[in-house]
Amino acid sequence: MKKTTILLLISLVSSNLMAQTRDSVFRLTIKQAIAYALENQKDVQNAKLDAEISNAQVKEILGIGLPQLNSSFDVKDYEELPTSLIPGEFFGGDPGTFIPLKFGTRWNATASISASQLIFDPTYLIGVKATKTLRELSNKNVNRTEIETAVNVSKAYYNLMLLEERKKAVNANLARIQKLHDDTKALYTNGFVEKLDLDRVTVAFNNVKTEIEKFERLTGMANNLLKFQIGMNQTAVLEATETIDAEVLKNISVSVEKFDISQRIEFTILETQKKLQEYNIKRYRSGYYPNLVAYGNLSTSAQRDKFDIFDSDKGWYATGLIGATLNLPLFDGFQKHNKIKQEKLSLRKIENEIHRFEEAVSLEVKANRDALINSINSLNIQEQNLSLANDIYNTSKIKYDQGVGSNLEVLDAETSLKDSQANYFNALYEVMISKIDLDKATGKFIY
Repeated sequence: MKKTTILLLISLVSSNLMAQTRDSVFRLTIKQAIAYALENQKDVQNAKLDAEISNAQVKEILGIGLPQLNSSFDVKDYEELPTSLIPGEFFGGDPGTFIPLKFGTRWNATASISASQLIFDPTYLIGVKATKTLRELSNKNVNRTEIETAVNVSKAYYNLMLLEERKKAVNANLARIQKLHDDTKALYTNGFVEKLDLDRVTVAFNNVKTEIEKFERLTGMANNLLKFQIGMNQTAVLEATETIDAEVLKNISVSVEKFDISQRIEFTILETQKKLQEYNIKRYRSGYYPNLVAYGNLSTSAQRDKFDIFDSDKGWYATGLIGATLNLPLFDGFQKHNKIKQEKLSLRKIENEIHRFEEAVSLEVKANRDALINSINSLNIQEQNLSLANDIYNTSKIKYDQGVGSNLEVLDAETSLKDSQANYFNALYEVMISKIDLDKATGKFIY
């Protein structure tokens, strides 16, 4: 029975592990990868938490204008009653003398409830107006983090796609060079070629095998990087389901229209910070105006010689009041004046940052536009070179098979083909990355 129970537990655990393994396989398109990142990436989650913190701060500010209620209950035990000095002449004594007397009861209790309400405070009113802008800023920070995350995920995804394509090309190279190796070995065995010819092919064959191992490692690293970028557990299995469409990349249209700086989320964040800073200046200026607070208090107290303050037969004595306080600032040693001056200087700094950002983005857009045009032109050239390299290799191989060419010629063609493949794939990657960078620079990145 015990063995049966153990086997059953092992079976259940194994089934759970297998289910977890199956559940941990993710086949994602680029949009699905971005969507996964927006839910699981820690930077995005923290940005959303910051937005929630800002919302709580807004509610805290609004709470200042709501009624403030407080209650208290106080009990005192006078081990020694307080002593009062009474002028001696009240009791027939000499003038200037005092008679010490103790008044009161040992036990005293007071229960009270108080309320206050802000009636008028311009500082608070400005703070209320600023809360909408504060919410806006927190939401824009979330949006900025999402865009940055989507950009990073896209680049990591394209890098993985490119390496997968390059790995296919290298595998094709291996199959091609292996056939050449086998053919050369057969020719060497039959005495038609020298050992030097076989050695050359063997070196090339070993190099391609090493290159495959390198791409296996690079692909694994790229896969892990993508999992990191989207916030996925490193033990999960991730597969990129999209492939590179070179025709689409070659036909990308590069707009030369003037971009709208307001489409950049960073610009709108700076504008929002500027607005908040202007509210900050108004807040300190409002400190010169009076504020009015209404308040009320109701309390009841009991005085006993014994600890029977809850005895319902003995009385409690109530006190109630209502009032208002008008605070009128008169002179603060120029503190507010200098504080306003500091905030104005901070506002100028933000304005300088906005101006600098506009210039930087203008340069960024131009640089990325030129980079995209150059990379598209390069892709077209490298595609032609790759086609020529394939033709050269095929021609060299045919000549070699017909006995009118050498394997050295074939190996040179193979090397040129590999170089052309590398240049072609690099050009593909440059187009993809340049397109992302340009879209991000112009504020048109869609995710």
